[in-house]
Amino acid sequence: MRAGVFLYPWDVVGDDQAAGRIAALGVAQATLASAYHSTRAATPRHPAHRVVTARHSAVYYPPDEARWAGRALRPRAQRWLPGPDPFGTAARALEAAGVEVHSWVILAHNSLLGERNPASTVVNAHGDRYPWALCVARPEVRAYAAELAAEAAVRPGASGTELESCGWYGFDHLHAHDKTGGAALGGTGGYLMSLCFCTECRAGYAAQGADPEELRAAVRAALAGYFAGRPPRTAPGRAGEWAGVVELLGEPAAAAVAAWRARAAAAFMREAVDAVRAVAPAGFRVLLHADPAPHRCGANVGVEPAALLALADGAVVPCTGGPEARAEALGPFAARLRAGAGGTLAANLTIVSGMGGSPGTLAADAAHAAELGATELRLYHAGLATDAELEAVAAALGAPA
Repeated sequence: MRAGVFLYPWDVVGDDQAAGRIAALGVAQATLASAYHSTRAATPRHPAHRVVTARHSAVYYPPDEARWAGRALRPRAQRWLPGPDPFGTAARALEAAGVEVHSWVILAHNSLLGERNPASTVVNAHGDRYPWALCVARPEVRAYAAELAAEAAVRPGASGTELESCGWYGFDHLHAHDKTGGAALGGTGGYLMSLCFCTECRAGYAAQGADPEELRAAVRAALAGYFAGRPPRTAPGRAGEWAGVVELLGEPAAAAVAAWRARAAAAFMREAVDAVRAVAPAGFRVLLHADPAPHRCGANVGVEPAALLALADGAVVPCTGGPEARAEALGPFAARLRAGAGGTLAANLTIVSGMGGSPGTLAADAAHAAELGATELRLYHAGLATDAELEAVAAALGAPA
């Protein structure tokens, strides 16, 4: 299968050997961050540093000031890499080495914008704001995401894009010095903690027939057991998570929540993809990082596979975690492809052992993903991996020694 790796611009900028090293792995593509959230990243091979701290969400190219003039929600340029266009610098180096580039764009997750614009963020049933999670139901957030998608995706040197958090973002975040692990929320509790009660969402619930205040009270009551250390028992897996939501909220309330959030997420996704299509050249691929369970939120947003494949060119699906997890993640998308829906289904496998990956079993895992219907691979993350892990990748992909 065609394989691609994830990269940050700082993995390539300032390292003359990086692009050639990536090409030597046997991959066809690099998914290169053009708009990314704050992070602290290891750089095991870079000649000038071992750690990069991206202090806030930023774009790695010069944003068009005319496009963003007068907007409260607007991307901020980075200041920790040399030059005005590190994405462009890295993309040119990769292209020269024979590696195709896709841009990697984060949409609904932006802590800097959330801190500066709290009214545009998710607010949970307890009234807590999530500055890292922009509420995708809000018109100003949809407008920002569409503009960012168009600008950050269609960069010189990119032949496609992969849109991450192109839908609901919620409670799970891995925030700096995170201290939220005490309550074992699981998939059901995490969903309830991710439900938004901003003015836009309260109106949306009401339009679906649910009283917003009664719904908020029901969510708070459902979460009480988790925070008391007595979480309700729910079946494992995506179906079990949603069954738990229905049991805790009741069928009518759960249905109203699902309908509103699906409507808002679909509008957000459609506007972002349409914005990219409007400015992209022919043949430019648009893929979304996604999960086939519509209730899930985060980097891999929950979607109906049929709706995604009708809009975008395909999905990038998380597949780390063993055969059952891969089957559950890939199966619904693969079924749509078998039914005649065209598109790419990329299995995303972690290759960094310290992040739960298993580079030593990559060949077997990739073969299993192909059996399940995956048409491509994505490997997370070539810039973070050790030399030994990259050697395992090259061996699995059959790169010449």
